[in-house]
Amino acid sequence: MKISDYAEVVIKEHEGLRLKAYRCPSGVLTIGYGHIKNVKIGDVINKDLADRLFVEDVEDVERLLDAERYSSVLSQGQYDALVSFIFNLGWSKFRSSTLRKKLLANVDDFSIPNEFRRWVYGTDPKSGVKIKLPGLVKRREWEAQMYEDL
Repeated sequence: MKISDYAEVVIKEHEGLRLKAYRCPSGVLTIGYGHIKNVKIGDVINKDLADRLFVEDVEDVERLLDAERYSSVLSQGQYDALVSFIFNLGWSKFRSSTLRKKLLANVDDFSIPNEFRRWVYGTDPKSGVKIKLPGLVKRREWEAQMYEDL
């Protein structure tokens, strides 16, 4: 399965486009639309490269998600929500999440949308304190609603 054009637009909006390397609210070195692989301080890219990196990063997530045993029964909205979530969170955190455990047990579990809503915190890079990030609250709500196909 592939993400919808709509989801691509929304994920890019949530990520934002930054053509110069920066540290995200959790302190991870990032560039483009949330790209984190092999980014170095001072890196600069153009929009075409940012778009290509985004496609590659989404395809990586799609491959991992498609390998999950429940992926064949997901609706487009559920798939889009999960790609957005994993794209933002990372596979390693998703792999051990309660959200994934619930998906493996029953993709129709009514509590799954609320699992998205739990992941709204980042770590302040200066203080190390967990803080609720308004951008993540908005994104997780969108993902929860997409999962519910609303």
